[in-house]
Amino acid sequence: MLQTYEGYYEDGRFYQTDQTLRIEGRWRAFITIMDEPARDDETVRRVAALDKFIADIEASDEAVPEFEKVKLREVEI
Repeated sequence: MLQTYEGYYEDGRFYQTDQTLRIEGRWRAFITIMDEPARDDETVRRVAALDKFIADIEASDEAVPEFEKVKLREVEI
């Protein structure tokens, strides 16, 4: 069974951004170093906040109001 883990490599160590990884036993492994830098902590926090926001919206049972329809007209620029 193949499994993939995302994280970043820094100062000779591999870190995961969202969980602690613990694998029992001895396994053959591949690590691929990507040609892009790791996201900074602020980006990770923003992505997590956006994920929580979307999950909260999807979990909400609040009715969505009908919005007024607007007729648009074409204009030349």
